[in-house]
Parts: sequence; structure tokens; C-alpha cells
Amino acid sequence: MNAAASSQSWNAERYAANARFVSDLAGAVLEWLDPQPGERILDLGCGDGALTRRLVERGCVVIGVDASAAMVAAARELGLDARQLHGQSLPFSDMFEAVFSNAALHWMLPPEPVIEGVFRALRPGGRFVAEFGGQGNVAAIHRALVAALARRGLVVEPDTFFPGPAAYRSLLEAAGFEVERIELIPRPTPLPGSVGAWIETFCHTYTGAVSPEQRPALIEEVVASLRLALQQADGLWVADYVRLRFRAFKPPAPPLTSGWTPSTCGGGSAPSSSAPAPRPLSISGAIERAFRRPDRPWWLVRRERAWMIEG
Repeated sequence: MNAAASSQSWNAERYAANARFVSDLAGAVLEWLDPQPGERILDLGCGDGALTRRLVERGCVVIGVDASAAMVAAARELGLDARQLHGQSLPFSDMFEAVFSNAALHWMLPPEPVIEGVFRALRPGGRFVAEFGGQGNVAAIHRALVAALARRGLVVEPDTFFPGPAAYRSLLEAAGFEVERIELIPRPTPLPGSVGAWIETFCHTYTGAVSPEQRPALIEEVVASLRLALQQADGLWVADYVRLRFRAFKPPAPPLTSGWTPSTCGGGSAPSSSAPAPRPLSISGAIERAFRRPDRPWWLVRRERAWMIEG
């Protein structure tokens, strides 16, 4: 629930009451992650730790990070390794086999330093698997909020980022990732209560534009405008969720090559009879070849050669 670029704030108890479906519906993205026992995994935007704990229960070594102090405290109460960090300034380097994120990346603006930080945090060959709000996510709710504020002469800048697959693929590839799979998934989501409770939980940037005394009226107005579009005949509210899910990899490290050949290390098979005979080396040439390495500057090789000849 990284809120570094917005005025969104989080209440762990309210989140548990009105948004537990967020972690409950994460089965598909966990399948894409395919966590294995013993793997080191970073849970980026871990929230109250509900999914972090599921990864730990599978035998993974997990660090959860979140910008919200309240959410980190809730995760620590579960006995988890949770740290208060912004996704835009991750301090890790070559540390994790996987970075996982659910329902959090759309809060982390701008996205470029987040993706770059994930790339650094992963070991070569590591994977970045995530699901978050995609293009069109909760569009009806946001339109209703914007309209209600406009009637009050107020304008609020969006504090979320809902990209399409092509746009986010470009960001991943620009950071060096190889994208294996990325999909935009419409997922109408039943809410545990009123859409008004959802707005109180997730839309502080919009509701915070008016005074605390005016907020109930603002939310009531928005709820009334959404009733036809999002409330079913039985009274159930269904939010217009759209998710972007992807699986990408940091390229593996290139194979190490020492630069040694049979002629320099004394190994290998004898040259074929058809190959020209090697030219004999002078003493100084043999010494220079003995000292030559790809990672040794030419001037150091020459100096050591001179020292040996002088000695």
C-alpha cells in the first residue's frame, strides 16, 4: 500500500474490514509466482502481511516492505519481517530470487524508479511477478468522485497509475526485464459492504479535498450516482476492477570466461599435425604470456616482466 506519491493513508483495521478480498483474490498471481521453499522473496507493498504470511508458510524467506507505518505494524504483529520503505527507493541489490507485488504498484508513482529498484534487488535470472490496477480500473468510481468534486469547484490530481499491457511492458523492458507474460484482466469484484465504505478506505486523496464535516455528504452523493451502474438488485455492490498481471525476468548473468587457453595454462590436447608449428617464444615473450590476463592492464604486465628479467 505504498502511498509515497499521494495523500492516501491507511488504517489497518478498516482495510481488514473493507478490503480483505484484495488478498483473498490473489490466488492466480500466486500461481504465476510459483514460490518454492527456501527462495528469498521480496513482497513489495506487503500491506498488513496477509500474503507475506502465506509465502512464509510455503517455506520461503520473505521480507515485506510498505510505505505505511500502520500496515507495517500490522504485518509485524504476525511475526513477519516487515520494513517501512518506499517502493521508489528500494535499498536491496542482487538479493532475491523473486519480487512479488499484489494490488500495490498502482500507488507507487512514478513507476520508473520502482521498476529499476526491483531490477537491482533481483539476482540474475530472478523473476518479478505482480498484479495491480490496470487500464480502466474502478473507472466508474473515479469518474463519480471527480464529478462530485467538480460540482464543488475542486480538482484533484489522480494519485494512481493504471497502465495497459503495452505501456507497462515498455517500462519493464526499458529497465532491462524480459517479459514472459502480461495480461489485462477485467475482474468485477463484489464488495463486502457499501461502495461508500470502499471509498472511505481507498480514496483519501479525493475525500480529503473537502473538510471532515463535508465528507459524509460527498460520499453519499457519489454512492447515489453509482447505484445504477454498480449495485445489483439484491443490494450487492460490485466494483469495476481491472487487473494487470505480469511475469518478467532479470536476464541471467553471462557465463564467466577466464580468458585462459590451453597454450596459456598448459592444458588441452596437442595441436594436430596439420596445424603450423608454433613460433618459439623469446624469454621475455614467455614471461609476458605467463603474466597476461584479460583483467590485467598492459602496463602492469610489462612492469612485472621487466622486474623478472632484471631479477
